[in-house]
Amino acid sequence: MTNDSIIKLFMENAAKVSADPVRVANTREMNSVLGKITARAGAIYLRKKTDVEKTVRIPKDRIVTDYHDAAFTIEQVDGAIAETGSVICSSSNGRVVQSSLLPAHHIAIVKSDTIYETLDEYFAGLNGTPPTNITLITGPSRTADIELTLTIGVHGPEQVSIIII
Repeated sequence: MTNDSIIKLFMENAAKVSADPVRVANTREMNSVLGKITARAGAIYLRKKTDVEKTVRIPKDRIVTDYHDAAFTIEQVDGAIAETGSVICSSSNGRVVQSSLLPAHHIAIVKSDTIYETLDEYFAGLNGTPPTNITLITGPSRTADIELTLTIGVHGPEQVSIIII
């Protein structure tokens, strides 16, 4: 598959699981999309560790240093899996995996060259020892009780937005 067809497949599968994928051409467009997503009130957890995260423009008074206090997490994730529409979050580079699961809205920024066709392809591309923790997020958290009553957001984010740059 070509890179464009892998991205298209990822976006289709992410949309099927209610993950709200959007593709942008540059960081200016990314910030415009982020502004719309984060327009409602709420604190934002943003590490600003990666080059992409450093270009995110969010008012400083909305940023918190503890993800426990955040309504949103914005982070560049390790990549994505096209066949499932999942984003890959890991503990590499000192990331706290829980920051992608605890806030109600997870906003994943995915570089287009880190979208893999399959999970096997992702693991085959790892150099050296894999991260201690890897979490795959496939849309908002869903769980059902024995009576099949569906609940969103119990074991992870209630909303997932994905920005492909």
